[in-house]
Amino acid sequence: MRIQKQNFGSHNGQNIYLFVLTNQNRVEVKITNYGGIVTSLLVPDKKGQLDDVVLGFDSLEKYTSVDYMNNCPFLGALIGRYANRIANGKFVLDGKEYKLAKNNGPNSLHGGNIGFDKVVWQAEELTGENSVGVVLKYHCADMEEGFPGNLDVTVTYRLTQNNELEIEYEGTIDKACPVTLTQHSYFNLNGVKNSVLEHQIMINADYYTPVDENSIPDGTIEKAENTAFDFKKAEKIGNKITGMGNGYDHNYVLNKKTPGSLTLAAKVSDPASGRIMEMYTTEPGVQFYTGNYLDGTYKRKEGLVFHKHYGFCLEAQHYPDSPNKPQFPNVILHPGEKYAQTTVYKFLTV
Repeated sequence: MRIQKQNFGSHNGQNIYLFVLTNQNRVEVKITNYGGIVTSLLVPDKKGQLDDVVLGFDSLEKYTSVDYMNNCPFLGALIGRYANRIANGKFVLDGKEYKLAKNNGPNSLHGGNIGFDKVVWQAEELTGENSVGVVLKYHCADMEEGFPGNLDVTVTYRLTQNNELEIEYEGTIDKACPVTLTQHSYFNLNGVKNSVLEHQIMINADYYTPVDENSIPDGTIEKAENTAFDFKKAEKIGNKITGMGNGYDHNYVLNKKTPGSLTLAAKVSDPASGRIMEMYTTEPGVQFYTGNYLDGTYKRKEGLVFHKHYGFCLEAQHYPDSPNKPQFPNVILHPGEKYAQTTVYKFLTV
């Protein structure tokens, strides 16, 4: 196991680093303390050939450019204070209305204009017998992006000897506030050579949350069986996406016997490369997104272009717009409580 720390530039006068984590199976993940972004993840295929299976850039400037900031697809980033959408950019808590930035049509999305994906995190290296990692810390001040309370967050990335990327989240606050965090990597198990429509996906969920024209849940929880949302049995993403308009961008209600337990959420395979990714999480939901707004604007240095449907996201989360949907699982973090979440992405080959 090995960890290297490299300079990755500077942002607003703060040093930005790239942490390169490598295990004995040649799996390599690169993480920067700008936005907690996973910029690269090398995984072998069935023939042992390494490919990058996430969409990302090789320079800080691409993540901080005006164009990227204005059209931010959140490639590989940590998301907070609130992952996903809050309707009409507002919520009421303890009788007080809080107004947020409307950065997604009428909605607030992924923490606002300057969410956790665009801030500099304090970082320190972490070494263990069977893993190497990075500990990231951020103090989110009271009323930052309109959210109440001083929130202290710690996110720990670990690469294990078993080809697992483990992500542990912790947080404490001094005033009640809705909090749900996630990781927004776009995966492509064929190495971004083609779209992900030939990937086969299984999502361990019998139910999903239907949305309105603004991608806000209507408050109901519906059965996925015999609909375009039914991936209880593995199926090609492309088999059903044609009936989904622009594509998938929906929250699934994960099957869990014990709330908060670390359980299998999804399994994705790419028959061509033989790569398989399993996702486990303690969260009650996962957002399945198929890179609907990628349009070829962004590409890596070596020329790989990120076209529509060239990546899929599996974002562990509580349900969208939960602050305005009391029937959904609670997202309010109170003083004296601890926010805690664990998500694992495990890579295998067949």
